[in-house]
Amino acid sequence: MNTKLLGSSDLHITPLGFGAWAVGGSWQFGWGHQDDGDSISAIHRALDLGINWIDTAAVYGLGHSEEVVARALAGGTKRPYVFTKCGLVWDAQGNTTRSLVSVRSDLEASLRRLKTDVIDLYQVHWPPANLAELEPGLEALAEAQRQGKIRHIGVSNFDVPLMERARRVAPIVSLQPPYSIIRRDIEAEILPYCQRENIGVIVYSPMASGLLSGAMTRERIASLPADDWRRRSSAFNEPNLSRNLAIVEELRELGSPGEVAIAWTLKNTAVTAAIVGARNAEQVDGWVGAATLDLSNVAVV
Repeated sequence: MNTKLLGSSDLHITPLGFGAWAVGGSWQFGWGHQDDGDSISAIHRALDLGINWIDTAAVYGLGHSEEVVARALAGGTKRPYVFTKCGLVWDAQGNTTRSLVSVRSDLEASLRRLKTDVIDLYQVHWPPANLAELEPGLEALAEAQRQGKIRHIGVSNFDVPLMERARRVAPIVSLQPPYSIIRRDIEAEILPYCQRENIGVIVYSPMASGLLSGAMTRERIASLPADDWRRRSSAFNEPNLSRNLAIVEELRELGSPGEVAIAWTLKNTAVTAAIVGARNAEQVDGWVGAATLDLSNVAVV
């Protein structure tokens, strides 16, 4: 695969990255039970096909996703870039809070779980609930970067004013926002700002958490496990579900719906790359073609 430079960093990344959200398994915002062996096979398949970065987060499975990523990479001859996130902390009952108070200890915990001395891109997962924590938290990350524990700092789910605040404290090289053919709100202000300021953009949920994959039917949605967060998502329920499934059928006319949906996000020149998840190796095979799918002569709106 070809690679693109991520913003002002020195990271040359492939158009697709492996997303390890579902790898975390069951938790407050999990995807239901997940077999670790299947997760490791999916990661290996993605790397074998040329993908050179993995995106995870401390909160995915309350640390479990990072541990699985470390197991998948153990003994490998060529380590991909590993991106993870902080800023969502949890209590003994698994309830999450948006906070940057404990970023130093959170970073150390991620380093231990990932079995590494340095994280290639460490991202603030969400703005803290108490915005007074933003600057001190980013100062702590900037210090960790000077110590060599973080190569680059990014943010996720930030709007333009918050990115402006963050950049006054720490060198922010990237933003991770949601973006898909059914969720386009970042086009108006956020994407132009990032392009103008040379901030890399790695979008998540380009297939809308599997809804645009072409494999999602009403019957499958109705049978999702009770601990799959998508059962509570407005995109997977009426009145939005019928419209979204109709869009899938329009995408199917152009090819594999999932690959078309992902490639559509990559058409935007402000987008550096897209994060795509998989729960087994077969799912990776189902979307990897998006990296080279040419939609330049296709009007997909």
